[in-house]
Amino acid sequence: MSEIVYLGFASSLAAGLATGIGALPVFFIKRFSDSLMDVLLGFSAGVMMAATAFSLLVPAISIGGPLISVLGVVFGALTISFLDKIIPHFHAVAGPEGPISRLSKIWLFIIAITMHNFPEGLAVGVSFGSGDISRGVVVATAIGLQNAPEGLAVALPLLREKYSKARSVGYATLTGLVEPVGGLIGVILVTVIHAFMPWGMAFAAGAMLFVIVDEMVPESHKKGFGREASLGFLMGFVTMMLLDSLFK
Repeated sequence: MSEIVYLGFASSLAAGLATGIGALPVFFIKRFSDSLMDVLLGFSAGVMMAATAFSLLVPAISIGGPLISVLGVVFGALTISFLDKIIPHFHAVAGPEGPISRLSKIWLFIIAITMHNFPEGLAVGVSFGSGDISRGVVVATAIGLQNAPEGLAVALPLLREKYSKARSVGYATLTGLVEPVGGLIGVILVTVIHAFMPWGMAFAAGAMLFVIVDEMVPESHKKGFGREASLGFLMGFVTMMLLDSLFK
């Protein structure tokens, strides 16, 4: 049990730190084109979609049945929707959401990224808690892959607001450090209460699905590079589908 908990926590931490790794290019490249960023965001969405489908929903249905899976997905999506309404934050597409706040737009954007990283960590923890190490590795890899472009998307606006490169990368890294918290909660819950496993998988899947369709896909299409973003999505989905097959 202790080994599984350690693996779940360590893997979710590694996936979270990928946010900082993804921000590192700001030290070497001054400008990134909007089309490239949209392709990367589409790729991230595709990776998350494949991981949600193959590594979370399929085993959730297999273990707990369709009813539990449907309820878990709905509850996960509604939870993220509810948090969107009660926590002040900022989305590039939807603009400010939640209660009125005096925080700057940049910090509200960072809050949004941090808030939505929690279910990703939960997904990693729940996957390891199931006892299937290969499934946990697949989910952690998927979250790490999609976190890298996200880290770059956090660091670039900070640079434009005259933050130093080091601080921009540091803050981008911090947004990912909520993931090991979610990972630890997920792996402990599933390990201690085994019946929670399909619920946890479906909940994490629902939360991530909501983020994909409500934020990532619209964001990747808003600057006029929707076709490029869609191709990125397909590349991400196929890449993750292949990795999932190889690990299993």
